[in-house]
Amino acid sequence: VQLVESGGGSVQVGGSLRLSCVASGDTVGGYCMGWFRQIPDKEREGVAAIDSDGNVASTKYADSVKGRFTISQDKAKDTLYLQMNNLSPEDTAMHYCAAFGGDCYVGVLSYRADFSYWGQGTQVTVS
Repeated sequence: VQLVESGGGSVQVGGSLRLSCVASGDTVGGYCMGWFRQIPDKEREGVAAIDSDGNVASTKYADSVKGRFTISQDKAKDTLYLQMNNLSPEDTAMHYCAAFGGDCYVGVLSYRADFSYWGQGTQVTVS
């Protein structure tokens, strides 16, 4: 599975961005799809996750983004989205799309090692 992110950029405080992640390759079957982010000299942290069938009930969010970010999946397009609203400077980071075969279990955002597939990242800068 190959993952390619897009949609990053620079935005003012309080602004919005929508990240996209297109999956290709062996996308048949169920996957847990997630967004992670990382700033220099810090560990990569989980932001949000969703099952690849787009089941809203499967969504998981980091406390820091609840109520501001929304993850969604368009299965027909094999595309994962992250709608980010009310952005703050603390959201500045390289954002990565990731996936593994299986369902998004409770606590999945704390186990980045479970994610087998990663994109190259897209930078989000808020100032």
